[in-house]
Amino acid sequence: MEEFRRVNAAALHDWVARAMRATGVPAEDATTVADVLVAADLRGIDSHGVARLRRYVVGVQQGTMKAHPNIRALCDTPSTATLDADGALGFVVGRKAMEMAIEKAEKVGIGVVVVRNSNHYGIAGYYAMMALEHDMIGCSMTNARSRIVPTFGRRRWHGTNPIAVAVPAGRERPYVLDMATSVVPDGKIEVCNRLGKPLPVGWVINEKGEPNTDAADVVARQRTDQDGGTLPLGGEGELLGGHKGFGLGLLVDILCGVLSGAAWGPMIANNVPANLGHFFAAMRVDLFRPLDEFKAEMDRMIRRLKAEPTAPGHDRIYVAGEKEFEFAEQRRMAGIPLHQSVYQELRQIADELGVPFEL
Repeated sequence: MEEFRRVNAAALHDWVARAMRATGVPAEDATTVADVLVAADLRGIDSHGVARLRRYVVGVQQGTMKAHPNIRALCDTPSTATLDADGALGFVVGRKAMEMAIEKAEKVGIGVVVVRNSNHYGIAGYYAMMALEHDMIGCSMTNARSRIVPTFGRRRWHGTNPIAVAVPAGRERPYVLDMATSVVPDGKIEVCNRLGKPLPVGWVINEKGEPNTDAADVVARQRTDQDGGTLPLGGEGELLGGHKGFGLGLLVDILCGVLSGAAWGPMIANNVPANLGHFFAAMRVDLFRPLDEFKAEMDRMIRRLKAEPTAPGHDRIYVAGEKEFEFAEQRRMAGIPLHQSVYQELRQIADELGVPFEL
């Protein structure tokens, strides 16, 4: 049996939407869930794609992720808003909040919307990229359950806390940064566990501050209050900038948690529902300089960068998001490669929900 099975992206999207509808999620919201999960798989971010579907199905079934939340604005100004997600699926409130940020930016130049009382929302880049359709700069961040050990600490404090920024260009592909503020996101650890592969040294430490390369052990420890955890971007200590990664992760917690009124840091680990916080922003370029000039300059910057000499053993320099755009083009044509364990998990979900799975 081959390790991976390729599945048509459109067919997978249709099935995920039907599966979520079968849990009681309204059709439009189920489509949003499918949009974000399949976008992750198309862009090569397999750790945040349909491999996580079980998490959301169970969340809805158990009521920790509401199928019919009462999402409401706690405050709303021409340029800002705070939303209470009422335990919604993060994808649903995430899309709504980013749409609000874009609408506000269209009217006054910039829009910022923060969210409290939410759940996991998938890849941060999906929401930042929504602004590109309006020739705007988009930004999205979210906090997450405690996983990251602070610099000079040994107990998990905050989550992988990703930051995403999308910037339009002209003829070149847009700049799309989508990164965890940890040395590695949770999803990659889950992938290693799923594939039975050891973790690289430098990703995770145990309660003694020693490297932990056992993916299964790390995943098991994440469900407990044991010390140890994933390192911040830059790694252990200050020599390679680990304190900078920790500082960025803490900033995300401030903007997503403290500013919105959501949980933050170790508070999140003890919350059911999660009470995650999100941050979304959109900004009109044309209020700073003519849009066509900006896009032309972005093209010039990207081309100049890609024309730089490469390091030995490498034949090109990548701009943030470039690999993901190429993955998406390839996978739309050839199909999304699902590991057999993921494929079988989806078949099991299909049987449980009574949603035919013929992919």
